[in-house]
Amino acid sequence: MRGKPAPKRAIAADSRYQRVDVAKFINYIMEQGKKATAQKIVYATFDKIAEKTKKNPIEIFEEALKNVSPVVEVRSRRVGGGNYQIPVPVRVERRQMLSFRWLIGAARNGKGRPMHVKLAQEIMAAAEGEGAAIKKKQDIHRMAESNRAFAHFAR
Repeated sequence: MRGKPAPKRAIAADSRYQRVDVAKFINYIMEQGKKATAQKIVYATFDKIAEKTKKNPIEIFEEALKNVSPVVEVRSRRVGGGNYQIPVPVRVERRQMLSFRWLIGAARNGKGRPMHVKLAQEIMAAAEGEGAAIKKKQDIHRMAESNRAFAHFAR
């Protein structure tokens, strides 16, 4: 690796909720630098969640993130002549990144409705412990569990 690793930049909190995790979520939703559009989508999503559940949308969002974030994942590692899928624990920053990615991906795969509606439904489903993002997490955990025999290859 040449040079120094890129520094971790501090992200400013979002304007409505004053939370860094919501600001990061907005940045993950953003496409082609259109941050204002991403903010509209996220805030409309939270309004929809508040309207449907009659609860604080931030609490629902936190619960969904907690339910979707994986504990272990598999990494490929070449040992001898074969490639092995080795289960490794997931760091906190990567947990958050994966949960954001899975929630957004599951919402984008839905067709026929505006993004804020699809995202609100996915977040509410994840908070309840169901939905496509939860299924993705369970698949990753199942894969790690089935490859537990190769855990001794991890350093």
